[in-house]
Formats: sequence, structure tokens, C-alpha cells
Amino acid sequence: MTDTDKKYARHLFGKMVVSKTGKRFGEVSNIVFEEKTGEILHLVLRNPTSFTESLDLERDEAGSIMIPHGAIIAIGDFVVIAEEEIL
Repeated sequence: MTDTDKKYARHLFGKMVVSKTGKRFGEVSNIVFEEKTGEILHLVLRNPTSFTESLDLERDEAGSIMIPHGAIIAIGDFVVIAEEEIL
């Protein structure tokens, strides 16, 4: 794996989270991970859209919406998620 293949957590912060159909969910504000393994568990959103607020999604103790890692399809200019994985 070369350095260009790596994605650092700091590069995810502020990226817009969108579904593969183009629906906006909000921006990545934090990442929840398993401390022992480093496995990413959830992306925490900031500035969630009204669409996202209306969904019954998991929230952290501060009330921020969390997107499960298993819903992530791709990471580039945006974080693309499979909407059917979270609904």
C-alpha cells in the first residue's frame, strides 16, 4: 500500500455525506472507532440536513446523528453511503 492509497481520518472531517442517489445527510464531524482494533464503527455528523433529522437514526450521547461504517460505499470528494443500509 502506497501513501496515496491511505486515507487519514483528518481528511474525512468536513466532507459531505451523501447517498448514492444524491441525498445529502450532513458533514463528518467525528469518527467512532474500536480502540483495540482501530476498526471504524460510525461517522458522526454535524449540520445534518432536515431530511436526515427526520430519520430515526442512531445518535451518540450528545444527540449527534451517527452513520454506521457498513453503510459507507466510497470516500472521495464526498462520503457516499448506501441509504438502504441505514433505513
